[in-house]
Amino acid sequence: MKKHVSLRICLLSYRSNPHSGGQGVYLKNLSRALKHLGHFVEVVSGPPDPQLDSDIRVFKLPSLDLYNPTDPFRIPTLKELSNPINLIEWLGVSTMGFPEPFTFGIRAYLFLRNKFHKYDIIHDNQSLSYGIWAIGKLIPTIATIHHPITVDRNIEIKAASSLWNKMKQMRWYSFISMQKQVARRLPRIITVSKSAKDDISKDFKIPTGRFNIIPNGIDTNLFFPMPGVIKEKDRIIVTNSADTPLKGLSYLLKAVAQISKKRKIRLIVIGSPKKKSGIVKLIKELEIGSLVTFTGRIDNQKFVREYAKAALAVVPSVYEGFGLPAGEAMACGVPVISTTGGALPEVVGNAGIVVPPADSDALAKAITKVLDNPDMASSLAAAGYKRVQENFTWQRAAEKTVEAYKEAISDYRRF
Repeated sequence: MKKHVSLRICLLSYRSNPHSGGQGVYLKNLSRALKHLGHFVEVVSGPPDPQLDSDIRVFKLPSLDLYNPTDPFRIPTLKELSNPINLIEWLGVSTMGFPEPFTFGIRAYLFLRNKFHKYDIIHDNQSLSYGIWAIGKLIPTIATIHHPITVDRNIEIKAASSLWNKMKQMRWYSFISMQKQVARRLPRIITVSKSAKDDISKDFKIPTGRFNIIPNGIDTNLFFPMPGVIKEKDRIIVTNSADTPLKGLSYLLKAVAQISKKRKIRLIVIGSPKKKSGIVKLIKELEIGSLVTFTGRIDNQKFVREYAKAALAVVPSVYEGFGLPAGEAMACGVPVISTTGGALPEVVGNAGIVVPPADSDALAKAITKVLDNPDMASSLAAAGYKRVQENFTWQRAAEKTVEAYKEAISDYRRF
């Protein structure tokens, strides 16, 4: 029997609240699963609080936190700006950039430079900062790239309504050049799907042999069928409330408007749109305000209950590096319609219906088909639940991640 070797792991994550995106979900669940396997795990994070389990030690690096929703883009004090890293952060934000990955990497390096002996490996959660590059010269280091951020940039620039807005998007995404340089110099990269691997390899110019494909898990302790809750036959749910073209919510809203002319339908959107967002404007233009409900931020129990009440879940994303919303809906026993954007077909498989991205007509036809066929809906729900249980667990993701760690450590020692 092969002896289990416990690793000392330090996870780095620059902005990873589990309520604000997939990177936070990844950090929370992977850290828990690694610890459960018997490994020593500590986390170094930027704001906001990653809200990890109490037995996982978190070192929160101080920063200006200029994206804090309670006081966004505040003006720092002169004392704060006397710190050179804070000054870089302030100047970056003031010139419409996104400096957090860069400044987090510097802070992480300075924090860890006398602590490398505590760890066997450093695992970066997609900051890909020059600081991570420096860390990688001193200790085995691996990074997860969830999907190529170049896709976000290209879609945002294409969707920009004016030259000025295009220039703002180009400035915001200027950190990508740093991430490309750093990613090319790391011996191993973890990513979450074959689609993401292919796109990252192409856009970042990284050989495919340096990737470990490790699908995300789905937290089945959080997402599960809720018996006894009555499903509403015309109710559909989407978790993509973000007002970004990448998430494709506008195409779903147009599909809902189209369907409403022929049958009853109600859309529940988990989250809230920005007050002056394009999504709010589109709902008014389509005259479907009475059909769309935004939940705002809700706790996990209410989230699962919303899934239980839904007849159908839709994932309209133009691109996903993995597609947690699809997996979460499947784990709750809800039939799923998704696009073929990015890795979504790898998650959904034959357990859901997939349509081309950015196609409201295709979404409308698929939604109508499932809502009008209860037997099909039940079959898809059962297949989706089974697929998650068999393929997407965090324990398996952690086991594969440990294998990748060992490869990275071996590569470091070899060179």
